[in-house]
Amino acid sequence: MLTEMLQGKRILITGSSRGIGAAIARLAKQYGAEVILHGKTESNALINLAQELNSKYIFCDVIDEVAVTSAITNLGNVDVLVNNAGINPSKTFVQLTNEDWRSIFEINVMGTVNFSRAFISNMSDKKRGKVINIASIKAYNSVSGKPSYAASKAAVMRITSSMAEEFAPHVLVNAVAPGFTQTEMTQSTLSPKIQKQIDSIPLKRMAQPKEIAETVLFLASDRSSYITGQTILVDGGYTING
Repeated sequence: MLTEMLQGKRILITGSSRGIGAAIARLAKQYGAEVILHGKTESNALINLAQELNSKYIFCDVIDEVAVTSAITNLGNVDVLVNNAGINPSKTFVQLTNEDWRSIFEINVMGTVNFSRAFISNMSDKKRGKVINIASIKAYNSVSGKPSYAASKAAVMRITSSMAEEFAPHVLVNAVAPGFTQTEMTQSTLSPKIQKQIDSIPLKRMAQPKEIAETVLFLASDRSSYITGQTILVDGGYTING
């Protein structure tokens, strides 16, 4: 049954107090997984979602390797890690400062590295496990804008393929690259330029977070047992003509 697709699996989702991360958590619970939430701080949103899902949660800054290691110390085995935590500032190349670049790469790239490194050795030793990284449509050459964010997500895609090769055949590593998605973050950065891009999507709308979650959790399930090293675009056809 579909509702048992993730039965018996423990899945940790970073940055899961809102947006796509929260949607992944809710759907994973629906599909039978034991969900572990994560947030940068012990926020009300994180606590409330943990209560809603009857789930454990951890909190730490993903860029702090020591804090990550400490936060997961008593979690035990994790079957699936979803690296979702990230930031998506709307600044032009000229507006971006060196501090902006460092912050974006530390969170989007090193956050992925730190959490992956914390779990993947154990997965490799046990000869089973999955890592799913959240990339972005912005990482593709055919999609313009947000240079620092785009570069960081391109790095995530390349890390994904490198990890997949290194940890095969037992640990499968993939990424999902969402297109424009209806989240709080998207609404706060909506501009006429972005709206024009949304209007050009063949499906004529943004994705709902649950639609991104469906793809992530397919990769988390045993149904994707022959997929590794891939980045799956979920963009409503936006890059068809790219």
